This record gives sequence, C-alpha cells and structure tokens, in this order.
Amino acid sequence: MTVLNHWINGAEVAGTSGKTADVTNPATGGVTATLSLAGQAELDAALKAAAGAFPAWRDTSLAKRTQILFAFRELLNARKEELAALITAEHGKVLSDALGEVSRGLEVVEFACGISHLLKGGFTENASTKVDVHSVRQPLGPVAIISPFNFPAMVPMWFFPVAIASGNTVVLKPSEKVPSAALWMARLWQEAGLPDGVFNVLNGDKFAVDGLLDAPEIKSVSFVGSTPIAQYVYQRGTAAGKRVQALGGAKNHMIVLPDADLDLAADQAINAGFGSAGERCMAISAVLAVGSIGDELVQKIKERAVALRTGDGTRGCDMGPLVTQVAQDRVTGYIDAGEAAGATLVVDGRQGEFDADGNGFFVGPTLFDNVTTDMSIYTDEIFGPVLSVVRIDSFDEAIALINANPYGNGTAIFTNDGGAARKFQNEVEVGMIGINVPVPVPMAYYSFGGWKNSLFGDSHAHGTEGVHFFTRGKVVTSRWLDPSHGGINLGFPQNA
Repeated sequence: MTVLNHWINGAEVAGTSGKTADVTNPATGGVTATLSLAGQAELDAALKAAAGAFPAWRDTSLAKRTQILFAFRELLNARKEELAALITAEHGKVLSDALGEVSRGLEVVEFACGISHLLKGGFTENASTKVDVHSVRQPLGPVAIISPFNFPAMVPMWFFPVAIASGNTVVLKPSEKVPSAALWMARLWQEAGLPDGVFNVLNGDKFAVDGLLDAPEIKSVSFVGSTPIAQYVYQRGTAAGKRVQALGGAKNHMIVLPDADLDLAADQAINAGFGSAGERCMAISAVLAVGSIGDELVQKIKERAVALRTGDGTRGCDMGPLVTQVAQDRVTGYIDAGEAAGATLVVDGRQGEFDADGNGFFVGPTLFDNVTTDMSIYTDEIFGPVLSVVRIDSFDEAIALINANPYGNGTAIFTNDGGAARKFQNEVEVGMIGINVPVPVPMAYYSFGGWKNSLFGDSHAHGTEGVHFFTRGKVVTSRWLDPSHGGINLGFPQNA
C-alpha cells in the first residue's frame, strides 16, 4: 500500500502522529493509498519552513520570481496529462474534465507570470516642495491555503501562484480525499527552481486546519468549501488576526425565457448540471422555466440525460462517480426526499448500469420536474448530479426567487432578448453571471467569488483582488538633499 506523506522544506516528510486516512479510487471503491495526517510535529515543521523561507523569498527580485513562475508553467503544461490522471484516480471525474481543470489552473499561473505590472506602486514628485511620495505593495509572509476535494489542482492554483509571485510563502492543506495532486505540484515547484520552504504541503484533518487558523506565523488564509465550514474558518481566522477569504457553498439557478433557443438551453443545462457529477460550486442545480416552455424544455433535457454514459473516468464516459460512499449516500438520500416530497422524478440516477469495475460510488444523472421552493432538493446544496426544474410564471418572479436565496455564487440566463439580459445582469444579486453561458467562471485576470453566503471576507480569488489580498500597501514620503555621484558604468542595465 502506497503511503502518502507531507512535503515540507523541499522534501517528503513522513508523518509521526499515527493518524492516517484511506485514499480511494471512487470508480472502484478500492483503497489505493494510506495518507499520513499531521500532528503537532508536522504542523510545527511546516510553519517553521514557511517562516524561515520568507525573508529570502520576499527579497528575491521580481525578475527571478517570475522566471521560476515561467519554468513552473512550462513544466506543468508539458505534463498536464499526468496530473489529470492523478485527479481522475482520486476524485473520479473523467479525464477530459480533469484536463480542463488543470488548464483553468494554468491560466492563473500565466496571470501570475505577469504580476510585476500589478505590484508596481505609484509616484508623485514634489507632492510638497522637494518632498516626494510613493507607494509600494509588499508580501504578507507565510500564508495558508485550505482547498476542497472537488478541484484538487485548480482551486489551489487560484491562490498559490499569486501568493508566491507576490513574495509570500505557502502552506497548502489539501483535502485528505485527494492529496496526490498537491504533492505532485510540490515536486514540480522544486523542479522549476523554487527555493525550499516556499511551498509546503501539510496533509491533515481538522487538527491541521485549526492549527493553521491559530498559528501566529500564518498571515492569511484562503479557503474553499461548504458554507458552514467557510463561516467557521472566517470567524476563527479573523479572531486570530488573519486576513481570510473563505469561499462557501452555492445554489445556482439558470433562467430559461420563452424566447431562448431551447436546444441550446437543454444542452447547457446538461453540461452545467452533470459535469463533474455535479460536484462543482458553479454547477447549475435549479432550472427556472419561465412561462409555457416547461414541458418542451424538460423533454429536451430528459432526452439528453438518458443518453449520458456514466462510469469509470478513464473509459471515455461522460460522467464519473462521486468522490466517496458518504457522498453517494447523501445524494441518493436527496433523491429519495425529492420523490417523497412530490416532485416528478423524470430521470432516476439511482437506476441503470455503470461502466466500471468494482463497486464505485455512482449516481447517474437525475432530473426532477415540478419542484417547489420548500423541497430540500431545491433549498439545499446537494453537490451531486441532481437537476431540479422549477416552473415560474414571469421573469420578474424568477429574478426575485434568485435574490431571495441565501447563496449568491453563480447564475445564468438563456434568452435572445438583450433587454432582458441587461435587466438580469443589473438586478440579480449574484457575484458571477452568465448570459447564454451556464458556468460563468471568469478568466484568471478577473476575480472569482460570489455574494451573500457564498463568500466570507472582502477579497475574491485571483485577478486584481487576489493580488491585493496577498499584499499590503505602504506609502513612503521622502525628502533628499542633492544626490551623491553614483560612479561610471557604461554597461546596458539588466534585471537581476
């Protein structure tokens, strides 16, 4: 049995706590590795490594930092299929989806390669007589990233490229369900030339999370996960004096207006509802059919859902398993509850054949119609391949329903009416909006994050907000006498 350990100060470090967790292949249900979970010794070692590496990394020139970022980008791009295979083996998503995850993470690495432009300050000459004022942005110090199971590579890459390029050091605590991607990327950083201690991986459970939240060495915490845990992370981290960006849960709606292309809407409802088996914070889980289109739209979604092939992510299937047995039981429990509450079960994902060996954690695409807003399949974030169609009388009612929801992560509208689209983007109280785009995840140079109970903290991930989160401003006011003579050097100036 493979034993997975920690990555601290540029080397694999075996666990000494005696605590372990099983890592499974969701497509077979089999245990593939044993993961060492951190105790106090490993926590202390990771904190010491990050704190010790910070002064030298902070003082490393931007030119050198970005050279290492470029090297990491080139290595990752050349070997992305290898990382995608690791993700499929531990998370279960199909290989094409895993490769897409790595590619979206690469976008943030590429954004961080050009971070010099965003770290430059401003300068005012003669703000007062012979007094100049300038501003700089400086790194915070060691920072922590606590990432979820559903995107083992992309979500950490929302944060650590920006943090590292800005001059910080990192302790990454990946989900114990999917640890291999983080360890693989740590080795890739070393190959790219990153100094030891700048990037560390601490595998663990709640003990490790609480340790990072409480540790005075850690200056900021980036978290992605469910809303209750995001609230906990935000409250505990800020109480310890840290900056915290805690991205929580979602209940994403997709409005379909009567003028929409219903074939396009049905295709995109399938893509957004069942991609990655619905284990996405940006997944569409509620389709709001406005007016008289409900019957036709439901039929089109049904035709596409029953044609999907569910099974082992390495076999060319459309959809893979859920991540664990617990997740499978949770999702099937919601299907039971929706049926008992009186919703019309159009496609039952508990039934059917799955293309895999062994006893994987499978639930097929599931479609409910005539869902009402008091049912748990509507109110709760299921985090599985369950799509609910709610029939709505008017566009205004649909917007009001979205705005009444406690979550505000992502939403979409399908329409050919520009006026309706503009009204939607102006009035809807959600952080990320798609117009005829079902999963509106922004490019890396914009920032990712929702509103309301989908985000705790002020800063969204990556983009300009990400740079500001991992740095702090300083303003310098100076007055100098005549400058001294600097000597003669006719060589061409170079970055170093």
